[in-house]
Parts: sequence; C-alpha cells; structure tokens
Amino acid sequence: MKDIKKVFRNLEQNLRQASWFDDGWDIYNRGPYLQLYKANWFNQNQGGVHFDTYIETPQLQKKTFPVHLHAEEDCPQQQRFIKAFLALESDRIRNWKGYSVIGEGYHICSRTLPLNFKNLEQRLLEEFNRLRQLEESIDAALNKVT
Repeated sequence: MKDIKKVFRNLEQNLRQASWFDDGWDIYNRGPYLQLYKANWFNQNQGGVHFDTYIETPQLQKKTFPVHLHAEEDCPQQQRFIKAFLALESDRIRNWKGYSVIGEGYHICSRTLPLNFKNLEQRLLEEFNRLRQLEESIDAALNKVT
C-alpha cells in the first residue's frame, strides 16, 4: 500500500512548481485531502470555490476516488455563481472524458477515477491541470455575482 500522504505531498510540490502556480494559486493539503484554489475564490477557510480530491478509507475500500469542483458556503451568491459558471462551461466539462456536471448543492462537476497507484501523482496532476482551464470562467462568474 502506497503512502497516500506522501502522494499528496508530492502532488502539492508538483503543483507549486508548475509555471502557472505563482499567478495567485494556493493549496490546502491535510494529508489524504487536497484543495487547489485561487486567492480570490473565497476559500480562505476551505469553504469557497476550489478543486479537490481525497483518498480516505471509503475510497480505499471502493478502489475509486473523486476529483471535484466545489462552490461551498463561503462562495458569495453560491447558487447564482454555480448557475453563471455552468452557463459558461457546462458544455466543455461534459466533453471531458468521465466528467459529469452536477450543479446541485455545492457540487459543480466531478469525475471518479480508479484507484491505481501506478502513476497516481501524474494522473492527479493531469486532472488538476485540466480543471485549471476553468479559471477564467470561475473568475468571470464570481465577478458577475459579487
């Protein structure tokens, strides 16, 4: 069994070394759970807009894990934001392999991946790089509702 916390530490290090990271990005990493977000996404207390993933006991048992885009309770005008964001990006997200658009509660979109430790850090990095493409639309939707 691979050390999940080490996988997430390495993922954090790889994200921080990415050429785009210094442009206002931040990471919250508590071991088997990681969020990636921008400073202006109201996520200072981990309850705003963020991309996240986690591999905890239920995911280990199911041998699958999720990657999400969330807009939680600290996101201003949460439901208006989600609606504005999905108006911009739902088609693109639906065209990404394995992604589903949810748009209910704080869930915007997600993908469930098989839990295979081979190249896990690289696969996670690829997913966060894909989600990062939504940055401009997240900013635009936040600007529309704030």
